Amino acid sequence: MNKKHNFSAGPCILPQEVFEKSAQAILDFNGIGLSLLEISHRSKDFVAVMDEARAIVKRLMNLGDEYEVIYLGGGASLQFAMVPYNLMKVGGKAAYLDTGTWAAGAIKEAKKVGTVDVVGSSKEENYSFIPKNYTVGAEYDYFHCTSNNTIYGTQMKSFPEVDTLMVCDMSSDIFSRQLDFSKFDLIYAGAQKNMGPAGVTLVVIKKEILGKTGRENMFSILDYSQHIAKESMYNTPPVFPVYASLLTLQNLENNGGIAAAEQRNEAKAKLLYDEIDSNPLFETFCVKEDRSLMNVSFNITDESKKEEFDNAWKAAGISGLNGHRSLGGYRASLYNALPIESVQVLVDVMKSIK
Repeated sequence: MNKKHNFSAGPCILPQEVFEKSAQAILDFNGIGLSLLEISHRSKDFVAVMDEARAIVKRLMNLGDEYEVIYLGGGASLQFAMVPYNLMKVGGKAAYLDTGTWAAGAIKEAKKVGTVDVVGSSKEENYSFIPKNYTVGAEYDYFHCTSNNTIYGTQMKSFPEVDTLMVCDMSSDIFSRQLDFSKFDLIYAGAQKNMGPAGVTLVVIKKEILGKTGRENMFSILDYSQHIAKESMYNTPPVFPVYASLLTLQNLENNGGIAAAEQRNEAKAKLLYDEIDSNPLFETFCVKEDRSLMNVSFNITDESKKEEFDNAWKAAGISGLNGHRSLGGYRASLYNALPIESVQVLVDVMKSIK
């Protein structure tokens, strides 16, 4: 089978090594004569996987013991509810930055828990930029932002100084660039955008921020403290996605870590954006200063050339280039595992359309 050039926004491209090791584990995990899919999550073999999956996150992020790492089900969408449930005080309020569809989803769910103030929004301009020049004071229980907006192709290049807790949804750009992760009190990310297969969500949380809402008789399954105490095994964890995510992070660590990944990602993005900027047949949806390194959303300026372009990129073995249904156009996702050679194939196709 010829491997496609996979620009899918998620579930995303993963390293070939991860597929090979995962496939072997499904057949026989660690040489124990059982599949990864059938072993107990309480077995010493899988407990070792979970322990290392948690530890490697803190190594890559350079975080200390004041942080805990947990793996949960429910996707990032469940975190839209868990964050306010665990961090918003009874009768309190939170500040949210509205930068796209998923940020709007987080706002909608948080409003069911308490008061939400949207301190900045680009909704009226079709989310074509990241709002700036807003302030977040100490009257808020926390500030929530989305670091990268998968649909609209925008990304926060810097993060504000706030007088409260900082919470960030990093689902689509986690581990893709160097950040001072200690600036954040809680980070969450659905794995399927950049760090593994669908089915597991990463949460990195500073322990000291929990248990201060005044909320009594919390649902245990929604309580971060319960999941921390049970070391991500309050209920049966998604065993295979956790293992595949561990393999993905090991691959990242063995290939220079986040710093090296950032250099590769910047080179890929520059190659594609340079072609879009120089080719009058293509244009991006967002302002230049807020362009994402992970998701390049763009359109063709001459509809009469669309069929030719679509036929050409499909013939070149490119997959997953169609834009999100809410925006249209095209979207090239440049996640960590995508080689720059695939980007060059796309650029060559774009150059060929006259």
